Amino acid sequence: MGNRLLGALPASDLDLLGPELETISLDQDGVLSQAGDDIDYVFFPHSGAILLMIDMADGRTVATAAIGREGAVGTLSVLGPSPSAITAVVRAAGTATRIPASRFHAAFSRSPAIRHAVQIHIRSMLMQFQLGAACNALHPVEARMARWLLQLRDRIDDDVLPLTQQTLAQILGVRRTTVTLLMRNLRARGAIRSDRRGLFEIDRARLEATACECHSAMRLEVEEIFPANTTRSRAAVLPENGRIPESGDAM
Repeated sequence: MGNRLLGALPASDLDLLGPELETISLDQDGVLSQAGDDIDYVFFPHSGAILLMIDMADGRTVATAAIGREGAVGTLSVLGPSPSAITAVVRAAGTATRIPASRFHAAFSRSPAIRHAVQIHIRSMLMQFQLGAACNALHPVEARMARWLLQLRDRIDDDVLPLTQQTLAQILGVRRTTVTLLMRNLRARGAIRSDRRGLFEIDRARLEATACECHSAMRLEVEEIFPANTTRSRAAVLPENGRIPESGDAM
C-alpha cells in the first residue's frame, strides 16, 4: 500500500477494511472535509499533501497540520460523533484510499492493530498541533514559512511546490503583502530559486537553515514511527500477545 498506516497493518486486519476501500484522485485545492460538517470518509493518502485549516469568524485562515502518506484524514472521528472542527484541503495533488467513516469505525472496534495505528497517528498529529501552537507564538513568520514549505516538500518529495503566494498567506494567517516580502528575502538567500505562477522551486538545504527547529522535530516524530529502510512500522506492528503498548512501554 502507498499509505504507511495501511501498509503497516497485518493482512487479516487490512481485510476488515478491504471490501469498502476505494482509490481516488486528490485534486489540488479539493476539500476533503469542511469545518462544521459531519465526517463521511476517512482518507489514507498515497501521494500528495493535505493541510488541515482552521477557519476564523472574520474569514482568516491558518494551517495547523500537514498530512501525507504517513497519515490519514478523518481518524479523529473514532473519538465520538461530532462535526469536523477543521477543513482538510489538498495542497498538492495525488491519490488516496478512502473508506466510509462508519465502516472504519466498525473495523476500529474489532481490530487491536487498527486501534493502535490510529493511536500512533493521533500521537503524531498532537505533536504537530502542540509544536505548531508554540511555533506560531514564538518564532518569526519567515522561519514559520520556511517550516511549512519544508513540511510540504517532505510529503511530495519534490523541490517544486504547487503553491501561490495567496495560498501561503492563508496557510500562515498573514497578509499576502507579508508573503511577498518574505519571498523576496528568501530568494536573495537562494532558499527559493524561483516562484513561477503557482509553483515555488526551493533549495532544501538553504531553506532548512532558515526554518525553526520545529520542522526537524516534526520530521523526527514521523521517522521514529516509520524508520527508514523498513517495510513495516515498528510502532504500528503489534506484539505477539496482541496487547496495545502503552506510551512508556519498550517497543
